[in-house]
Amino acid sequence: MTSPTGSGGARIHAEGWGWRHAGRDEWAVRELDLIVDPGERVLLLGPSGAGKSTLLHALGGVLGGPEEGAERGRLRVDGARPTARRDRIGMVLQDPDSQVILSRLGDDVAFGLENLRVPRERIWDRVRRALVEVGLRASLDTDTSALSGGQKQRLALAGVIAMRPGLILLDEPTANLDPEGVREVRDAVADVAASTGATLVVIEHRTEVWLPVVDRVVVLGRDGRIAADGRPDEVIERERERLLDAGVWVPDAPLPTLDRRRHAGGEHLLTATGLVAAAPSPGAEPARHDFAIERGRVTVVTGPNGAGKTTLALALGGLRAPVAGSLAGAPGFAPDPKRPEPIRWRSRELLTRIGSVFQDPEHQFIAATVADELAVGPRALKLPADEVARRVDDLLARLRLDHLADANPYTLSGGEKRRLSVGTVLASRPGLIVLDEPTFGQDRRTWEELVRLIAEIVDEGTAVVAVTHDGPFIELLADARIELDAWQSDAPGEALVAATSEAAR
Repeated sequence: MTSPTGSGGARIHAEGWGWRHAGRDEWAVRELDLIVDPGERVLLLGPSGAGKSTLLHALGGVLGGPEEGAERGRLRVDGARPTARRDRIGMVLQDPDSQVILSRLGDDVAFGLENLRVPRERIWDRVRRALVEVGLRASLDTDTSALSGGQKQRLALAGVIAMRPGLILLDEPTANLDPEGVREVRDAVADVAASTGATLVVIEHRTEVWLPVVDRVVVLGRDGRIAADGRPDEVIERERERLLDAGVWVPDAPLPTLDRRRHAGGEHLLTATGLVAAAPSPGAEPARHDFAIERGRVTVVTGPNGAGKTTLALALGGLRAPVAGSLAGAPGFAPDPKRPEPIRWRSRELLTRIGSVFQDPEHQFIAATVADELAVGPRALKLPADEVARRVDDLLARLRLDHLADANPYTLSGGEKRRLSVGTVLASRPGLIVLDEPTFGQDRRTWEELVRLIAEIVDEGTAVVAVTHDGPFIELLADARIELDAWQSDAPGEALVAATSEAAR
């Protein structure tokens, strides 16, 4: 893409730069001195809450003005403030849903090109090429509201790739993608950077995904300062122990060991018979599911993006009616034998029976502070004030959110928001917890703490259903598995989705 400064990569220069979010005492990033030359590919690492997303938002010119926080030092892209270089910058945020603008898939990808005044005859070729590059095989007329979280992630990236920007900023771009999608997205980004000379800065907790295609690693410490900077192999080798201690995902590091009491077979809480959670596309045969969710066991739901995993999770959580078949709570778990279907349960009845953690954490925040957010469920149950406080304090400590008790939930990092969303459900102690991508955005330390916390509540008898692409999570926790498969139709460019499920013992 040609810009006022010429084609190719943008230059980044930070001098003593720092940012403190409004209402916070601590600086998210402080005293940052950094130069990224045009065309460099940088992997930005660090523990959850180290300020990585804050820096990326600042580089993208979307951090906000003085009312959003305090700024120190200088941060420049091609010699100017990032807000003056937005025509050179393409950015994919941690929440791709927030970047969907238009209702038609093709129009959404074309939006950036139109704003850059790309000639109309060139737009649609670039749109189609970008969709192919990110592996989003769908019609240009597809309704964006019908896309899964992973598909929206690909859509947001397609919009950036089509623009051919001088600076590509990616915040956890593969967090909700299936393994094939992870490779497709990484390779698409690498190809575009290579062909255009674009500068790349990517945040990704799973370092092994991006190490083969970057030429520099920058590590932010917990204090918001640069802790390491250099060639990928040198940084990983030289700083290995310090990175592990800080919670950074280092390739080939062993998984933790869990001392779990594996339940051979427990009480059935929900039973699905011939269940169809989502209507299939025209011409596709609906897959019917037969399975049981058992107390004291972890059931994982896996499959490619667009296979209907989130829709199934919503049905299990009593938040969406199945299309066909039955989903019934067992006697003693259902509040009323005459209403065994979770979709018919009242909110208060769901509160102590089924708790759901959505794919987008912000969709379930309703309080002004982290502590109050954790207290919403216990207060709704009319628990004594001292019991509410005890549950909140315990979760704050276990989820490493105690220093953020008075912070607004919307100002947390992506990983912190995810831990808070899990905590809001745990606070009410339901018999079944449904988690949609529970570990995305977590550093190694907080990931391990979440895994141990889930293992503990399952050993105590709670049932957990987790929608996930996280291989290590599955390896350590899965007792049963529901595998959904996506099928492609013969119609060019149209994605038809069918699902099959299999409970694995």
